[in-house]
Amino acid sequence: MGRPVRLLLVSDTHVPLRARRLPDELLRETDRADAVIHAGDWVDVATLDLMEGRAQRLIGVFGNNDGADLRERLPEVARVELGGLRFGVVHETGPARGREARCAALYPDLDVLVFGHSHIPWDSEAPGGLRLLNPGSPTDRRRQPHRTFMTCAVADGALGEVVLHRLPTR
Repeated sequence: MGRPVRLLLVSDTHVPLRARRLPDELLRETDRADAVIHAGDWVDVATLDLMEGRAQRLIGVFGNNDGADLRERLPEVARVELGGLRFGVVHETGPARGREARCAALYPDLDVLVFGHSHIPWDSEAPGGLRLLNPGSPTDRRRQPHRTFMTCAVADGALGEVVLHRLPTR
C-alpha cells in the first residue's frame, strides 16, 4: 500500500471582499497537506501567491469573480491524478437539481470532481461512481451555519477520510 496523499479542498476564499485574510486554521491545513485544491473565486492575486508559497502542490482554477490577472494564471478546469484517482476541479457546476447526472456526463473520465461557487458544502456520488465535493467557503458562509473547508486522504485509488471542517464564528 502507498502512503496516503493528504488533500486540502477549498473554494470561494473571496479575499479581501468577504474577509481581510484567510483563517489561521486553513493556513495550518495548507502547510500540512500534500496538495491543495482550490475551486476558484480567489478574487485577488495575493491569495493565490500566498497559497502557492505555502502549499507543497497547488491545483487551482479561476471562478466567476476572478479577474483577468487570475485568469491568466489559472485554467477554467484542472485535471490531476493523485493517489491513483483522477480529480477534476471547476468552479461552477450549475443548479443543484440534476448536478450528479450532468457532471457524470460532462466529466466521464474523472473519479472525483471538486467544485465551488455556491458556498454550500456538498458530498454526493453520481451514477457511475463520480464523487462530487464542494468544500464551501472558509470566509463567507452565506446562508450556511459555518464557514467551511474539507480535507481528505487518497491512497491506492481510494478516497477516504473526507472531513468537512467547520470554522468558528468570528
